[in-house]
Parts: sequence; C-alpha cells; structure tokens
Amino acid sequence: MRVGDALLIFDLGTGARPLGEELVAQGQPVSASVFLSHYHYDHLQGLPFFTPIFMPQNAFTFYGATRNGQSVKQILSGQMTQPYFPVTADGVFRARLDYHDLQAGEALQVGPAKVSTVELNHPGGNLGYRVECEGRSVVYATDIEHGGGDESRFFEFAKGADLLIYDSMYTEDEYCGRQGPPRTGWGHSTWQAAVHAANESQAKTLVLFHHDPSRDDAAMNRLVKQVHKHRPEAIAAQEDMVLKL
Repeated sequence: MRVGDALLIFDLGTGARPLGEELVAQGQPVSASVFLSHYHYDHLQGLPFFTPIFMPQNAFTFYGATRNGQSVKQILSGQMTQPYFPVTADGVFRARLDYHDLQAGEALQVGPAKVSTVELNHPGGNLGYRVECEGRSVVYATDIEHGGGDESRFFEFAKGADLLIYDSMYTEDEYCGRQGPPRTGWGHSTWQAAVHAANESQAKTLVLFHHDPSRDDAAMNRLVKQVHKHRPEAIAAQEDMVLKL
C-alpha cells in the first residue's frame, strides 16, 4: 500500500518474492513498514526470499504482536533456523531493520497514515489493521472466523471503510460441513459472513480475500456472482490487482 511517500506491506506470504523483485528493479533504495497479522507459515513464507532485505541500502520496520512470550523479532528469526532453513536471519539480512511489538488496540502514525489495530478471532491470535489517510480508509482483516468473540467491536473498527479486505475462504456449506469436512474452528470465514461484516460496518467496497486454494478461477467467478446478489460492488482479490482510492 502506498500512502504518500510511505510504503506499507501487509504480511509476507509467497507474494513477497515478486514484490521484492519489483521493488529492486526500480533502482532506488527501498524503505517500507511491514505489518504482520500473525505468524502462520502462509503469511511468512516469502520473508527468506524477499530480495531487498539482503541489501544494505534498504530499510524496513516490522510491526507485529507478541505471541507466546516472544517478540516479533524473535518470531521472525525463529523460522530461519536449522533444520527449517539453511541460513539465519542475522547471518544474511543486510538491510537496516527495526522491530516494533504491537498490542491490539494500539494506533500509530506511519508517514501521513494512521494505522490502527484490533484483535481478530483466529487460532493463536491475529491482528487486523485499519489505515486512514486524507479521509480514506482501508481495513485489512485476513484470517478471521465469524461468530466468535465480540463481532460488534470489529464492525465498529471497520465502520465506514472505503475498502474492507475480508477473509472469505469458504461457502456456508463448506464451513458447516454440508460439503466436505466441517471447517469450524479453523480460523477462516465465509463469503456470507464477509457480506454481513461489510453491511454491519457500512463499508463502501468489499474485497473478498484469502480464497480457498482448491477453488479455481471458474469456481471463484461463480462465487462472486453469488456475492453480487448482495453486494454488487464486491471484488474478488486477484494476484497483481491494483486498487486506487
């Protein structure tokens, strides 16, 4: 996310590798703030392959919650150790790195943007983020399971967002086990719950996110048609998609 001159990166899944290559190809020093929702592998796998982090002219600040008594620095370093990875973060990362431990409910200023946080319902904990700048707002709510905790708190957090990026991994039939095994307690939501969240928070545009990897493009198109009956403006996130506010 580019906000003025500030670059904000949310999570470091496999997309971090092509992002890093694109940033390096611009031929300028890279400076960015990286906001981590949580530390499950699908949100961290790109870190050891994020090319700019190996270059001393670049600078990154990592933000994330403490979990199980470990700081964000300890958690990130912990995934790059034997027997999981051949080299350590301390041994190969050359960029200037800072780490900031967050607490749910904390807000901070990054360049011209205000970034707020909220705890989401996901095994092991997970932070949602809201970015506000010049009257526009984006809420990033990946890996959230509906029906648990104080949902009204999230609806208030996301209230009036221009973009609500929301976990929509399953259909209701999949989630409840009417189609395949039940997915309750797995930490993900349904497109029906995403529509409900967008309605309750009065978000202007719903972005369906964190798709089930077994769902191909044709199935995604069918799902979006169902969503459009309730939210005609809704968008299914796609690789390389660019949205401007």
